Amino acid sequence: MKCPFCGFEESKVIDSRPTDEGERIRRRRECIRCAKRFTTYEIIESVPVIVIKRDKSRESFDRQKLFNGMLRACEKRPVSLAQLEEAVDDIEMSIQNSLDREVTSVKIGELAMDKLKGIDEVAYVRFASVYRQFKDINTFMEELNKLLSEK
Repeated sequence: MKCPFCGFEESKVIDSRPTDEGERIRRRRECIRCAKRFTTYEIIESVPVIVIKRDKSRESFDRQKLFNGMLRACEKRPVSLAQLEEAVDDIEMSIQNSLDREVTSVKIGELAMDKLKGIDEVAYVRFASVYRQFKDINTFMEELNKLLSEK
């Protein structure tokens, strides 16, 4: 780490502490040449995930967009915000943990439907009806029959 006072590139760490609930590490350092002390912060570098949409356009993954879509599906249902937050956290974690830096919107939609199926079946059907773009009542009934046969 380069000293901000003399520019020397070697320093020793005197103290390290986690900050921001473990998201960053604060380090007190001392320059080996001039003996002045300074503070540095170390954070995890996150690589953005790119979403490939159905029309082949690309955009950055937006957690809030996913949350809002799931929230709309759960409107007037007995689903707490904590349950939704946890589901979105799980989906985001699985996307981040995959080695792919690009993920399709289809994959994200499937993950969201899997989570909603376990939380609330009505919310699941609502989300699926928009996500899968049901064309008519028969397509809708096929999805409902699949849900009933899984029980």
